Amino acid sequence: MPFPARRAWTLAAALALSAPLAHAAGPLKPCRIDGIPNELQCGSLQRPLDPARPDGPKIDVHYLVVPALARNKQPDAVLVLAGGPGQSAIKLASRVMPRLSRLNNRRDIVFIDQRGVGRSAPLDCPDDSKLPVAEQLDDTARYARIDACRVALEKLPYGRDGGLGFFTTTLAMQDMDAIREQLGVPQWNLFGASYGTRAALEYLRLFPTKARRTVIDGVAPPDMVLPASFSTDGQAALDKLFAANAKTHPTLKADWHQLLASLPREVSVQQPLTGVPERFTLERNLLLSAVRGPLYQPSLASALPAAIEAAARDGNFAGLFGLTSAFGSSPSLRLAMGMHFSVVCAEDVPRLAEATDPPGADFRTANAEMYTRVCKTWPRGAVSPSFYKIPPAPSPVLLLSGGADPATPPRHGERVAQALGVTDKARVQHIVVPEAGHGVMPVGCMRDLIFRFIDAKTDGTALPQDAACATRIPRPVAFQPIQPPESATPQGATK
Repeated sequence: MPFPARRAWTLAAALALSAPLAHAAGPLKPCRIDGIPNELQCGSLQRPLDPARPDGPKIDVHYLVVPALARNKQPDAVLVLAGGPGQSAIKLASRVMPRLSRLNNRRDIVFIDQRGVGRSAPLDCPDDSKLPVAEQLDDTARYARIDACRVALEKLPYGRDGGLGFFTTTLAMQDMDAIREQLGVPQWNLFGASYGTRAALEYLRLFPTKARRTVIDGVAPPDMVLPASFSTDGQAALDKLFAANAKTHPTLKADWHQLLASLPREVSVQQPLTGVPERFTLERNLLLSAVRGPLYQPSLASALPAAIEAAARDGNFAGLFGLTSAFGSSPSLRLAMGMHFSVVCAEDVPRLAEATDPPGADFRTANAEMYTRVCKTWPRGAVSPSFYKIPPAPSPVLLLSGGADPATPPRHGERVAQALGVTDKARVQHIVVPEAGHGVMPVGCMRDLIFRFIDAKTDGTALPQDAACATRIPRPVAFQPIQPPESATPQGATK
């Protein structure tokens, strides 16, 4: 899932990072999950909700181990850090494992449900994706649903008395290092995507000697100020789409602005997930959301020119809303929105007034306004100022960025690469795949490149890696709707 949720819309300074390790809830047990045929191992570790109160409320942090296939396995397991914030790593395992199969030959692959997601003290809000579109669009109703979710979560044993403020990235990384100790792993190989890159950077900051190699794909640094960058980067990706299709769709940008100018307007479409026909007033923010989602995947974005033209010229919005259902509808990609708000309200929104990213001309400040409204009442965890500082890389780090990414484009990766490589540039490599979207690993040879980086025997041979096989891949050509054949001339008619 993108960072952050498309529709969605620490206590580090005061707490000791070396809080006593809580007892294990149980040893590893055989288990199975959907999408992976072989038997796996599952475990959990009980942790204090607040490390400063080891005798206070406890939560169980659950994890999944995909055992190495070879008997002579390497001791350095691979830890997968999920995105969001709010994704369940365990639910993503079946999607990710095909891309990590070579690494899994001699290394365990570990998926930890970060506190607040999956089975680890989940902070889930009711799924509203199948509600009537008009109900989803009503701001008053939407904020009422979020407020109701917060009230319900605050009644949970781990949500009471400001408990929602203990679901920050810093505390989650302490949990993950405690699980490393429980499993007896001397060092992790970190693989984080989207928000998982922020988590990986925080783990490197807190436990620099416990990471052997690090891959961060779609870099979302701690100083990103999410609600502001969301608009800036979304606009840049949309403008790039217009430029890439200027020759084949010369009026595309004009059609888009014509469409924006026509709002609000009554439209009739099928609800993207239920298929139920609906009529509602289309507002600007929904249109922007419908367009922004497909930008994460160039294969979907290739259908945007035809969809925008059909909406602007013919009032046909089926293509645009069909693309929204094609992106992110899988349950494995759904976010625990309570955890999402706990992270963003603590780590990003307090810095919004200091943000220097200019709002996008089309996307404006709607996203920032939404988070500001929600975070006024959401319990906020304390965040150490050091959280926002990226120290030099203690071990080799490979950064990956997609040039067409609307959420974490290369500008963020460049800034992080400079900070990580300030004392030793040889430890850091930033690879930009110009026509990739949000997530570079699935592109071309990148999974093999990542394998070579992690599997390299020495740090000196881990970098640099040659990514020419991926960086030369062109942007998908724009989708052209199939045109019905011209009617045959009736027999006997005059031509």
